[in-house]
Amino acid sequence: MNDKKMNIHTISMLVANKPGVLVRVALVFARRGYNIDSLVVSPSFDERYSRMTITAQGDPAILEQIIKQTAKLVDVIHSGEHTEAEALHRELALVKIKNVTANHSIVTKFIKKFNSAVIDQDEKALIVQLVGTTAELDEMEVFLKKYGMMEIVRSGKLVMVKGTQET
Repeated sequence: MNDKKMNIHTISMLVANKPGVLVRVALVFARRGYNIDSLVVSPSFDERYSRMTITAQGDPAILEQIIKQTAKLVDVIHSGEHTEAEALHRELALVKIKNVTANHSIVTKFIKKFNSAVIDQDEKALIVQLVGTTAELDEMEVFLKKYGMMEIVRSGKLVMVKGTQET
């Protein structure tokens, strides 16, 4: 595995569900020279709060400072990094593939192997729903490019801490 892939970090934040919070969090990353690779913001169990899941690449020491700085923001309730050992990480992808008869059985067999599904189909294209880890989706994307992938949309990473501990 290369250094770039090893330096991918997943940060989860519970934040107040208010305008401007996302901008303030993003500015902390920008000031430290960290690019956000993916960002998912969704409602939490309590409508007063939102859950942010951010993936970024870079120096772990700088990331530690970013987590400390975001935790000090007024509207951030909790901020922390989650490794794959302590939490479940998943992504969703929708992939549009040319519906070519010669490739159809290969693609169908492949998506069954990954517990994926064809969610739309016409005479020219299939849309496949894929769910898995980032590495699994990367592998699926490489494979499907060989069989007429026309378009892909990925959700960004979602994370939830295992057991009863709060994310």
